[in-house]
Amino acid sequence: MLLDMEVPTLSRRDRERLARRRAMLDAALVVFADKGYDGATLDEIAERAEFGKGTLYNYFPDGKESILFALLDEMFDGMAALVRTHFEQVAGDGRSTREHFRDFIARLLHHFTDNRETFFLLIKEAQRLMLTEHAHVPSLHRRRDRAMDELVKPIERAITASELRPLPPILVAHMLMGNIKGYLMYASPLSECDVEPGDEFASLDEAADFITTILFDGLLPRD
Repeated sequence: MLLDMEVPTLSRRDRERLARRRAMLDAALVVFADKGYDGATLDEIAERAEFGKGTLYNYFPDGKESILFALLDEMFDGMAALVRTHFEQVAGDGRSTREHFRDFIARLLHHFTDNRETFFLLIKEAQRLMLTEHAHVPSLHRRRDRAMDELVKPIERAITASELRPLPPILVAHMLMGNIKGYLMYASPLSECDVEPGDEFASLDEAADFITTILFDGLLPRD
């Protein structure tokens, strides 16, 4: 399931419509994770969502493709919200920048472990589509960039406070996210859409400690 998004006060009819749309998206997320986008059919999504295929077209006129892009839009919006919420919650708590980022890494590892279908969507479908010239791809890039911008903000604040080296914040943000994604891909047999800690670590928190050590201390032995 994707991150919960804030929903303003709506009429009963609009709430019901949103609930039906949510059920369709959740069903599609599971089917895409199981079969992949190319292998999934609209009939399978409709059956899992317990709606007729015609009803799905009422919500997603372009069928399977519309559903996929709706899921990807939500995924990037959810990531932006997760980053923003984390650093708002830890701001001013008296702990170090390293501890804030270590906890962020752990939070993202747990998030994608708890939402395996979403991780599958990110590493397979989003990356594949971003290399194409589909008309919706620029919108996907803008949403991804907004998520990265949320991560750039605390990096910039830490650099200004001389708590991090003055390296390009956007590159630091991409390196951080890339290391998290790289560990999850290592620990995740994609064919089963499964995410578990590798044998090297007893928990995802230990994996977060490892990634933090690599990012903040590097590979060279300490004196």
